[in-house]
Amino acid sequence: MAELVISTLGDQGVLTLTFNRPDTLNAWTDAMGRRYFDLLVEAESDPGVRAVVVTGAGKGFCSGADFKTLNAIQNGSYDRAPDPRPNTFPTTIAKPIIAAVNGACAGLGMVHALVCDLVFTAEEAKWTTAFPRRGLIAEYGLSWVLPRVMGQQRAMDVLLSGRVFTGREAYELGLANRAVPGERLLAEAQAYAAELAAYSSPASMAVIKRQVWHDWDATLEESAKTATQEMIASFGRPDFAEGVASFLERRPPDFPAL
Repeated sequence: MAELVISTLGDQGVLTLTFNRPDTLNAWTDAMGRRYFDLLVEAESDPGVRAVVVTGAGKGFCSGADFKTLNAIQNGSYDRAPDPRPNTFPTTIAKPIIAAVNGACAGLGMVHALVCDLVFTAEEAKWTTAFPRRGLIAEYGLSWVLPRVMGQQRAMDVLLSGRVFTGREAYELGLANRAVPGERLLAEAQAYAAELAAYSSPASMAVIKRQVWHDWDATLEESAKTATQEMIASFGRPDFAEGVASFLERRPPDFPAL
C-alpha cells in the first residue's frame, strides 16, 4: 500500500511531507493524520531537520474529511481509533512548518493549512471552509484562528457562506503569505524553508513559534514579561554568540541543531 504521507529530506535540512491520497484530493483519514503527526514528531527530534514543508500529491492539498468517514459518522458506524493529539498539534512542534497549498483546500484541509506557521498557496488553488454546506460548524479552532488572521467580518464571510475562493483571494484576505503560479509553488516554499534553515537559529525559531501561538491568549504585560525571560535565556545560548560572531565576521551563521 502506498505511503499515506511521503517524507523527503533535502540537502539543506528541509523536510517535505506530502499527503499522498491523490485519488481523493488527499481527503483526511485518521490513519493519514496519525502518520502525519508521527512524522512531525520525528522531524522535531531529528537534528538534520530545520524546517518542514507540507503539501499534497496530485491536484489537491487536502479536500477535507474523507466522505467514507463522514458517512460512517452519519449512520453511526464510525469506529475511531483514538489519537490523543488534536488537529492543532502542528502548532506545538518546535520547528517551522510551511504549508504549500497546491490545490483543493477544504474544511479540515483548510484547518491543516492554517495551523502551519506560514502558508504559501498556488494562485489557482480552490479554498473553502465548506462547513455550513455540509451541515457542520467551524471546526477545530477555525472560529478562533480566522478572525485573528483575517478580521471578524471576513471570517464571517468564509465561514457562513462556505463559498469557494482562489488562492489569490486567500492571499488578499490574509490567509496566505504568498500566492504564486502553481508550477512555482513547491520550489518557492522549499526555497523559503531553506533560507530559514541556513540563516535562522533553530533555538530562536522554536521560542518565537511558541511565543506567537501562545501569546494570542496573553495580555501585553504578560507577553512582555515572558519575552524578557526568554531574552535573558537566549543570552546564554551558543546561538547568540554565533549570531553576533557571524554578523561581525560577515559570514553565514553556523547555528547548532535544535
